[in-house]
Amino acid sequence: MLKRTLLFGRKTRVTFALPMDQPMGVVSVVGDFNQWNPGYHELQRRRGGIRSVSVILPPGVHRFRYLATGGLWFDDDTADVIDHGGSLIHL
Repeated sequence: MLKRTLLFGRKTRVTFALPMDQPMGVVSVVGDFNQWNPGYHELQRRRGGIRSVSVILPPGVHRFRYLATGGLWFDDDTADVIDHGGSLIHL
């Protein structure tokens, strides 16, 4: 699930959230905004059975995917577009 919050200066806080039980293990959001660096934006346990991380992004189109323990890559069904290269969000 993606949540967008507009901030001052044309930037947007994007919160990436997933249920705690799927997939199991550590999950990071990786994308063009962190040079596809696993572990840089690791989702953390939150109340209500979810885990999430927030990233402040400039306007534009951003590509990302999730990476879970064991090398499992997957996309976000709530992204604006999903194609062969991953999930896209338009800000």
